[in-house]
Amino acid sequence: MRRFGIFLLLICVCALSLGARAAQPRDVTVFAAASLTNALQDIGKDFEASGGGHVKFSFAASSLLARQIEAGAEADLFFSADAEWMDYLDQRKLVQAASRRDVLSNRLVLISASDAAISLQIEPGFALAPALGDSRLALADPDTVPAGKYAKAALTALGVWDSVANRIARAENVRAALAYVARGEARLGVVYATDAKAEPKVKTVDIFPAETHPAIVYPVALTAQANSAEAKAFLAYIMSDKAAAVFTRYGFTVVPPSR
Repeated sequence: MRRFGIFLLLICVCALSLGARAAQPRDVTVFAAASLTNALQDIGKDFEASGGGHVKFSFAASSLLARQIEAGAEADLFFSADAEWMDYLDQRKLVQAASRRDVLSNRLVLISASDAAISLQIEPGFALAPALGDSRLALADPDTVPAGKYAKAALTALGVWDSVANRIARAENVRAALAYVARGEARLGVVYATDAKAEPKVKTVDIFPAETHPAIVYPVALTAQANSAEAKAFLAYIMSDKAAAVFTRYGFTVVPPSR
């Protein structure tokens, strides 16, 4: 009887241990555009503090993250800096289409080092190439990365792309382009307004007119493999008023839910 009692006690301890593990929130893995780094890190901390699960982020170019998901990388949410890479995954049934939402918008800006004596007004045919001197223009890869594609579209619409096309410092993502200018490796760069705001070593020279490039929209969606309550809760939290306040503080424009 004593052995049987010990056996029952062990079963109860194991059951309680398994129950405690089951009660712990699951981690949420988010693949997000590099420009979202600061804001999402704050939002992730707020989510955890409110009782949500731990949020793990992978920040990079939307193009790279989309291809990683296509290749089988484990992620619960994809937060892109443009609609095209979200469409790319949607067409391959790799995101849950019903969960997709447009959350944010942004502006495109021309930047220089904060101590540089550069004054330029962005307009058709503006003197971008002469302003570079013997330096280069920092861009996220204009062939694949959203920030770079927006920049190329704007410069093309303004009639100055051809004058600088062979003087581009290509970066793997928008934050890398920002770093080139902050470190003095490129005299000028094109990044999002939120990136310029986040880096004290750069300043905004001017803002690109919105009509010169496609609308900058950040969609988010659950991946096809996401099935946890925590992932769904974090998606809902991203669209909450608390998260909106954080995004606004970092300079993003929050897209109305009805859009």
